Amino acid sequence: QVHVVESGGGLVQAGGSLRLSCEASGRIFSINAMGWYRQAPGKQRELVAGITRGGSTNYADSVKGRFTISRDNAKNTVFLQMNSLKPEDTGVYYCNLELVTTFPPRPVDYWGQGTQVTVSS
Repeated sequence: QVHVVESGGGLVQAGGSLRLSCEASGRIFSINAMGWYRQAPGKQRELVAGITRGGSTNYADSVKGRFTISRDNAKNTVFLQMNSLKPEDTGVYYCNLELVTTFPPRPVDYWGQGTQVTVSS
């Protein structure tokens, strides 16, 4: 059984910073891509940032230069450092992990439970 647990959300003033973490545990052979998504009230879930197993990253235009995604493969953990936060960054943030838990390998998407980020103006 696999567990994916997020932490690090909260309430912060505009211009502040938060660091999100997402850790996977259980019977995991490997993790391919890892990413963070967010969903604002009344809007669709959108990709914020992604990182491949090799460390290549991609970001939504709205967060480039402010957010940094990173991963610790030894700890099955992905991070999202969020700086210079804006009220429009408010939403529920979800991590998404492409896990390999079987052999032969067959990647499956797992989602975290979501963590609320609220940025006040």
